Amino acid sequence: MLPSSRTTLLTAGLLRMISIALEQLEAVRGASERAEFAGLAETANRLEAETDLLEREIEEQCLQGFAQPSGEVACGFYVMVFRSLTHLERVGDYAFRVATDLEHLAPRTRSATLQDVLPITQHLSEMLELLAYAISERDLAAAQRVQRLDFEQVDALYEQMLRASLTRLRERPEDHEVALAANRMARNLERLGDHIGHVAARLERHLLAGEAKRGKSLRRAN
Repeated sequence: MLPSSRTTLLTAGLLRMISIALEQLEAVRGASERAEFAGLAETANRLEAETDLLEREIEEQCLQGFAQPSGEVACGFYVMVFRSLTHLERVGDYAFRVATDLEHLAPRTRSATLQDVLPITQHLSEMLELLAYAISERDLAAAQRVQRLDFEQVDALYEQMLRASLTRLRERPEDHEVALAANRMARNLERLGDHIGHVAARLERHLLAGEAKRGKSLRRAN
């Protein structure tokens, strides 16, 4: 397979993994908005199984690319994809954990606790959509924006969820199990955002390296 064809195939695979993660978050957000949580974990698990299968397929394509002659830019892209796979797989894992906690937690808590999930999932979806754009268009600014969203929005909402959970625990100490579950859910969402940010950071480094190589080539030509 030509390096350009493999690059196209790997790009499509990454975009599909991101699309699956978006479907998982949409399921979480939709369940929260409707207050209908039955079957949420099953849906997230089905999507996670697809992610796991896709991860193995993309990994195999990367390994085949490493074994065949290719240019420095193509090889750098393979490395970026290969090292991003674990992060995207972990995104799916954390989305599944959140879905499972929500389904178990919903019958035992007030709507305020559940509604805390909505703002952070919206930002996480925005990060995934922007990451997909950055990958498909090789857009450096978009990759950097993904990372800023993680620092500026997701981390701040994570702290807000923790504070709200502690406040409710003081008000209703008998709900300690619910508070612990809410804390765990907040942490899983925060970690999900971290992994999206890690993929964006790897893409940023790959794009910056490509720009540096092009700059050297132009200087030699002149």
